[in-house]
Amino acid sequence: MAIDQAKLQALLGRAVVDIGANFHAALVVTGDKLGLFRALRELGPTTPADLAKRTGTHERYIREWLSAMAAGGYVTYEAGTAQFSLSEEQALALLDADLPGAFVLAQATVKSEPRITEIFRSGEGMGWHEHDHRLFEGTERFFRPGYAVNLVPAWIPALEGVQAKLEKGGRVADIGCGHGSSTILMAKAFPASRFVGFDYHGPSIDSARQAAKREGVGDRIAFEVASAKDYPGTGYDLVAFFDSLHDMGDPVGIARHVRQSLAPGGTWLLVEPFAHDRLEENLNPVGRMYYAASTMLCTPNSLSQEVGTALGAQAGEARLKKVATEAGFTRFRRAAETPFNLVLEARP
Repeated sequence: MAIDQAKLQALLGRAVVDIGANFHAALVVTGDKLGLFRALRELGPTTPADLAKRTGTHERYIREWLSAMAAGGYVTYEAGTAQFSLSEEQALALLDADLPGAFVLAQATVKSEPRITEIFRSGEGMGWHEHDHRLFEGTERFFRPGYAVNLVPAWIPALEGVQAKLEKGGRVADIGCGHGSSTILMAKAFPASRFVGFDYHGPSIDSARQAAKREGVGDRIAFEVASAKDYPGTGYDLVAFFDSLHDMGDPVGIARHVRQSLAPGGTWLLVEPFAHDRLEENLNPVGRMYYAASTMLCTPNSLSQEVGTALGAQAGEARLKKVATEAGFTRFRRAAETPFNLVLEARP
């Protein structure tokens, strides 16, 4: 069979990009840990020596790091002055939008490759709590900017009657809350309401409690260790799942528990990674990222639990609607969307 050289070169070109990205990701995390991006913004156009002096690092490493960042387009290099800087766009992405947090998440995930390779053969699962401890920090940092931009300004207003309930004073459960970013954002926006964040991972709940105190909302949020299938309480006006249902072993059983915990007229807010219903429609950069994360994180986590449905991070709206319908919800609609999320509303 004849080899199409153009197709071969295109594939090899993509491989070069991916291999470089793997190395680059580790260096982004290094820059984040050492405060290099922040110092670069503070200094403005600068030399490796000056950045090294500001950050207490070695100039030769900084010169190589800056060269790598410039080659990747994360830092700007001016040949005429031999200085490096951050453009406004680079500073926004790297610092204000906390892009390095996504790299922390990816690097923590990659550390689990030996175990993931083993369970490919055995079919066993791997719980989130079994991954590198920085996974939880990276997950919060990856999702928090999107929630900050969308949750209160767009997603809650898109739900039928929910904003008015929360303004008057409602009860909200945030399931799979992790470090509590989504819960805290809602509590700050709706001071008359009361919130409970549940997660099965004890250390994450500890972090969430500390974050609530720092943000001054500890008086209206409780964080408790509980699973999505047995969290306590009833009469919730809103039960929210942020990018978590697809990770769980028994989504239908969980959805039944959600329905039973809602107040009459209550709402289930289901935020999931954006996906079309057909595989061929998801073969794009966003789908690639989510399928890879799903292989390493979401699918193994589901398979480590009872039932092990393994919806995956690219479940799509049709499959999620089927989960809600089987659990007894009679109304289901897409309330909003972003390039990265589906925002779905289910009601009994």
